[in-house]
Amino acid sequence: MSTHIGAQPGEIAERVLMPGDPLRAKWIADTFLADAVCYSTVRNMFGFTGTYQGVPVSVQGSGMGMPSCSIYTHELINEYGVKTLIRVGSCGALVESLQLRDVVAASGSSTDSAMNRARFDGLIDYAPVADFYLLRSAVDAAERRGIQMRVGPILAADAFYTDRPDLYDRLADYGVLAVEMESAALYTIASRFRARALTLLTVSDHIKTGERTTAHEREQTFHHMVEIALDAAIA
Repeated sequence: MSTHIGAQPGEIAERVLMPGDPLRAKWIADTFLADAVCYSTVRNMFGFTGTYQGVPVSVQGSGMGMPSCSIYTHELINEYGVKTLIRVGSCGALVESLQLRDVVAASGSSTDSAMNRARFDGLIDYAPVADFYLLRSAVDAAERRGIQMRVGPILAADAFYTDRPDLYDRLADYGVLAVEMESAALYTIASRFRARALTLLTVSDHIKTGERTTAHEREQTFHHMVEIALDAAIA
């Protein structure tokens, strides 16, 4: 039993989907998993295990921001033996070619966080990237389902509200598709402990146009992303 999850040994599958929102975790379990059982309600950060196409899969909320995501990623891998982690979250689009509800697969995650500079004594800018085979599986799954999915780098930001929106334009010039707040931590910790990680995101708001989805839509309508994630997890 870990500090922040509280599940018993064997209650969490080796494949885990990680939405930030615990209510999205419940929606995923109720909608997509067979025989889902709640294994944790610690801090109301719900976790569920069920099966998808006969394969055990868990869904664990991870909260907002890299500190929270780091805790859940670390404990899932080191306390429960999780081998595959797929973040299923929301993002803000930085490029005009993305629309609301488009799905993005993050091949790599730039960050303004100092967490990796601290890991390498400020000497190296470590580049957190997705597991290639998970990413390829997600691309294949999207193609089979006829879902358009953009693949490219994203930004994992420490702050939701920024005083430097001009930097988003500069990032877009360098091909960064979207901004969220967790993936650099997920990719780094998974790499450190030899687990596989991928981030799939749905565009919930657009930084350039100001368009945005509602809280209810962010919780319960991002089904394309979840279908791709589940297919990739069991591939």
